[in-house]
Amino acid sequence: MSTAAELSSGKGSTDENFPVASHLIAPRHRPLILGFYAVARLADDVADHPSARPEEKLARLDEIEASLLGADDRVPESVALRAALQNRGLEPTHTLDLLTAFRRDVTQLRYRDWADLMDYCRYSAAPVGRFVLDVHGEARTTWPASDALCAALQVINHLQDCQKDYLALDRVYLPLDHLQSAGASVEMLAAERSTPALAAALAKLAEKTSALLDEARPFARQIRDLRLALEVGAIQRLAESLTQRLRRRDPLADKVHHGRIEALVEALLGAGGALGARLTSRQARQAGP
Repeated sequence: MSTAAELSSGKGSTDENFPVASHLIAPRHRPLILGFYAVARLADDVADHPSARPEEKLARLDEIEASLLGADDRVPESVALRAALQNRGLEPTHTLDLLTAFRRDVTQLRYRDWADLMDYCRYSAAPVGRFVLDVHGEARTTWPASDALCAALQVINHLQDCQKDYLALDRVYLPLDHLQSAGASVEMLAAERSTPALAAALAKLAEKTSALLDEARPFARQIRDLRLALEVGAIQRLAESLTQRLRRRDPLADKVHHGRIEALVEALLGAGGALGARLTSRQARQAGP
């Protein structure tokens, strides 16, 4: 059997759609967030490996968890994160939730409806935002808006990669009831471009993603840490831009990812917007009634 490291894709934080502990984040927090990312990236690679057997994947995920909890030291990424969490007095809860999602990736290939997909996002996406908030000492009242943003980011990835996930892993995150109600089928994901039925289903899911982003819009203003608020503003803007693109373009046939320059411009606009909203709110409070 392979080790977890042998199932790694070699991808890093700069290969992601959205910023991972960018330089907007305070330097004292970046190593811990990147350590969390390293474990998540390794677990994701294990779950998504194209040729490893399901039982092997689950065994490797168990090893990642065992090293995280201190049962052994076989997985260096988990050992490093375990030490970093202990140094900050934080629990491994959010990482354990992510491992629940990666196990589900191995064992569940279809999602019945939107609620089923959102339950998956509760474990695959929400823990990321919650972890970053805990690292910054933010209040848990920020969790609902964070969860909405993280779920939106997850669904955006699902829509962008819907064909690749199906062809490479036979994994379909698009809710089956949305496909059926539009007259679409899973098999349509293998085509060179979307049929009108599949396009309608994808557009509906992009619309629901926009609703999640509406829920997330107050998030940056709820955050005390200025640098984190700017990071969230950048991510919100990137997500809104990609969702609009997904409402207009076909992920089976068209480019639905940002280029590097385009992403940088959108991120700067988002961070600037978050800063402007923060200054306006402060001025309003100082002006008083």
